[in-house]
Amino acid sequence: MTIASKQNRTFLALSASLLSLGACASHAPTAAPAEYLEGTVLSRNELNVTQRTEFLEIAIDPTASELSNADRVRIGNFIGVYTQKGHGPLVLSLPAASANPQLAVTATAEARAIAWEKGVRYDEISGEAYGAGSAVSQPLILAFQVYDAVPPECASKASVDFSDIDSNNNLPTLGCSVRTNLAAMIADPADLLGARALDAGDATRREVILEKFRAGKSTAAERTAQESGAISQAVN
Repeated sequence: MTIASKQNRTFLALSASLLSLGACASHAPTAAPAEYLEGTVLSRNELNVTQRTEFLEIAIDPTASELSNADRVRIGNFIGVYTQKGHGPLVLSLPAASANPQLAVTATAEARAIAWEKGVRYDEISGEAYGAGSAVSQPLILAFQVYDAVPPECASKASVDFSDIDSNNNLPTLGCSVRTNLAAMIADPADLLGARALDAGDATRREVILEKFRAGKSTAAERTAQESGAISQAVN
């Protein structure tokens, strides 16, 4: 046997080994679920948004000539919630059937005045009479639309075996608590729908910062001694 033939045999053996390894690598099973290859753990635990209507009923006292202070406070608090997270118009529904029609009209006008004092424009208020022909006296009704953030359904941590390290895949509970916390913290869930437009930028302030940057000056806001976060040396 020649040296050349031995080299050929060695080369063929190595080639066969490499081919077999390549075949194994291309067909190696994986434990990663298909959904792990799409999105992130947060996108697999999405927040949902639902819409509902907030109501406030103000009973019309048949013997009173004006709203009680307690009812004024209730109306003020309700409208305060509207200014924070209400959407659409503030609806004031005047009862057409009332045991005290004069107070019903006065209460509606007073509710409008309270709304104006809290920053609600008149064009943001709508309403009309309702309940015509009712056999019983109806209340004044205030209403508006709000949105709620609905967190995902998180599996119980007790159902997860954290000691199982057979796989390096992320756990099914990963990211769910983050979304749940976000649902509880977000000020206005309607923002998740992208419904609110951004306010216009402050062009004057932007120009000031840009000029400082060009001049090599600090762009941070200046603080007075009272605003400083430095620890007092008075006790030293």
